[in-house]
Amino acid sequence: MAPNLLVYTRTTAFRHDSIPAAVAAVRTLGDFEVDHTEEPEAFERPLDEYAAVVFLSTSGEVLTPTGRERLAAYVEAGGGFVGIHAAACTEYDWPYYGELLGTWFAQHPAYQPGKATVEDRDHPATEHLPAVWDFTDEWYDFRTNPRGTARVLISADESSYEGGGMGDDHPLAWCREHGEGNGRVFYTALGHADEAYEDPDFRAHLRGGITWAAHLD
Repeated sequence: MAPNLLVYTRTTAFRHDSIPAAVAAVRTLGDFEVDHTEEPEAFERPLDEYAAVVFLSTSGEVLTPTGRERLAAYVEAGGGFVGIHAAACTEYDWPYYGELLGTWFAQHPAYQPGKATVEDRDHPATEHLPAVWDFTDEWYDFRTNPRGTARVLISADESSYEGGGMGDDHPLAWCREHGEGNGRVFYTALGHADEAYEDPDFRAHLRGGITWAAHLD
């Protein structure tokens, strides 16, 4: 049987127009069965059937108290968690979520071309990428730098675009293990626009991150 993914796109703050294209892309990334929902009740049931849970441009407070407990227990027991783009703009009122993801979104400059530095190519999400990756996105800044608790895979070259706010050390994509059960967390800040989900390199980036988080690498 193909592994199952739970893809969650609930928003209670800003909603990205690219969500439908993003969901469609995830459905075609690999040999996954995808359950897509915007219902918080989906997290009030056991999550054990899923190889990974994907928060895809969620925003605001999107989980009930029971849902928070279920998600935390799932990852602590070894489940996979993937955050894409605005997943970092989510659950600001739940401190555990910031720890799980590694940080929260702070701000972003205008959507524009720039250059991403691929720091670590020894990972399924980055092994296909060039050392410098030309991309167009919002180049998220974060409240804190996740480097101390996460393995940074890609960082932003702020000299290549206008309005960066983190300086020379600006992580964009990272992964980390979480909990005694070795749950796996992967996050990428990229993925603002529909065009990203048509880009072969970005699609491979997502596929590699999901595969790793789901312990399928």
